[in-house]
Amino acid sequence: MRGYNIWRPIMLIAVALLTRTLVNSVCLMFGMSPDTAGSVAVLGMVVAALIMYNRMMKGRRR
Repeated sequence: MRGYNIWRPIMLIAVALLTRTLVNSVCLMFGMSPDTAGSVAVLGMVVAALIMYNRMMKGRRR
């Protein structure tokens, strides 16, 4: 447990949820149906989480 950082998973979850909320709101504002907006939001959430994870692990590999 020595090298474990509690803030990394919390930041990853926070960024993913905030991205989902933002994308869902923007899609609904532009007139998408709620189901489609939810699907696009989940896709955006996954992409944001993968990007965030890759950026966090880049410094750790070296």
